[in-house]
Amino acid sequence: MVPVTRGALGQIWKLSGDGRSWAVKELLFGCDEAQVAREAALRDSAAALGIASPRLHPAWHGAHVNSPGGGSWVKLYDWIDGAEADPSDPAVLDWFGRTMALLHRAGEGAVEGPGAWYERCPDDAAWEDVLKKVRDAGLAWADELDRFITTSVPRLGQWVTPSAPGGLVTSHLDLRPQNVLVGRDGPVLLDWDNAGTVSAEREFARAVHVWSGGNDVDIASARRLGRAYREAGGRAVLTGPESFSMLFATALNYVHVQAETAVDPEVTPEQRDFAARQAVTCLREAPDLGAVSRLVTALGT
Repeated sequence: MVPVTRGALGQIWKLSGDGRSWAVKELLFGCDEAQVAREAALRDSAAALGIASPRLHPAWHGAHVNSPGGGSWVKLYDWIDGAEADPSDPAVLDWFGRTMALLHRAGEGAVEGPGAWYERCPDDAAWEDVLKKVRDAGLAWADELDRFITTSVPRLGQWVTPSAPGGLVTSHLDLRPQNVLVGRDGPVLLDWDNAGTVSAEREFARAVHVWSGGNDVDIASARRLGRAYREAGGRAVLTGPESFSMLFATALNYVHVQAETAVDPEVTPEQRDFAARQAVTCLREAPDLGAVSRLVTALGT
């Protein structure tokens, strides 16, 4: 078993033996077993629709996560060989638009509201607290965090609101190019850890932003994705900056969580270093309202 990559929630290992390979995800910050059950159920439903994804294997006791001792939780998946999806590839954009539409159509009728991560962001006191911790720790990016709190937080946070009851679906919630591998049999959707309830409009908006270049928006790519989504029966449309509430909420929450982890004495030095790098990267890539406005103009009602 060898380490392959590290994500926000865990370490990925490649387990090989007897001519076969599997992906082992070691969860570094605990485990919500009910969430893993939702992940497995949605992944299996998506597979029935023809959406390729790695199989999540159950443990001997039937659950799709196991704690073999030492405080770690692990999940076991089929290993997938492939290259990260190229969002500039028209065929990949067409595939992704169709796939998101299939997910939204299959997940219609969700009743339970989305989680706080997608609906709310830290208040002023929480930002002040983490900024003080970062300053007290002497981290070099404290001033950069201060500017982010002064500028990006109020500019984006004003658009973060609870979703309306209608239009909720059960979906993937992390539809990024980094979570798609293209192998010899075509694209495969990975990383279903966040599966749950979301506003279809808000997931569509976030995905269009991410897949069309983020702040360096490519309108042609955005339109192609949107066309593939609609032709496959997707119903979500962009109405304005409020459609991007999920994008803004997750961006702000991620910076806050990573900044908190970067100064947390209870985690390992490696985890603090990873969190600090993530925080700095995301501070510099905060969503731009100008790019959002261009997407609304190009794809909106």
